Amino acid sequence: MKGRDAEIFSSVQGEGIYLGERQVFVRFFGCNLKCRFCDTPLNHFREYEPHELFTEIKNNFDNQHSVSFTGGEPLLQKDFLKEILRLTSAGGLKNYLETNGTLPEELEEVIEYVDIVAMDLKLPTSTGMDNFWDSHSRFLEVAFEKEVFLKAIICRSTEEKDLLEGINLLKKFNRAVILVLQPDSSEDYGAMEEKLENFKNICINNNISACIIPQVHKITGLK
Repeated sequence: MKGRDAEIFSSVQGEGIYLGERQVFVRFFGCNLKCRFCDTPLNHFREYEPHELFTEIKNNFDNQHSVSFTGGEPLLQKDFLKEILRLTSAGGLKNYLETNGTLPEELEEVIEYVDIVAMDLKLPTSTGMDNFWDSHSRFLEVAFEKEVFLKAIICRSTEEKDLLEGINLLKKFNRAVILVLQPDSSEDYGAMEEKLENFKNICINNNISACIIPQVHKITGLK
């Protein structure tokens, strides 16, 4: 069994509620979506066997918080992902899965080895694609076995109706969850500041914990 990975490196988490934590990042090659705001187009990869990748992770792991499996979309390589998650978990490492939240069946096969799920809430007027509400709903049913937080990319094109649809989805589960409103890093933050504050207030008024966190690694120039 071999997996395709674009890069492995140690750095500081620049997004979401674990902002500032040191992690080993394992970037899986390939994605099933084409979001118009995508900031990680991948055009190269190296093939690894599970134990080979595990060795690379251990070589980079020094007082880190966790291993971030990101992409691309890691769940596209679910069999390889499951094996490497099993190895890292058995090795006493914490597994942090970054995912677009559209592959619930694949998540079900690996969830026992995942500690934290960082799931994207794909808003149609942000992505430029159809909605994924059904997939997101089934995904969260599985993900809520573990710790979960969500990120929604907010663009100048993002419409309030999509945020409200996402809020309704989250309220179905009657679970405390944090929604990170993440401004599109390719757009002018100042032009969206009022929208972001309005969106945050809408979430809070609907009893959804929300915060605004930009991509800090982009601002600071970190990898």
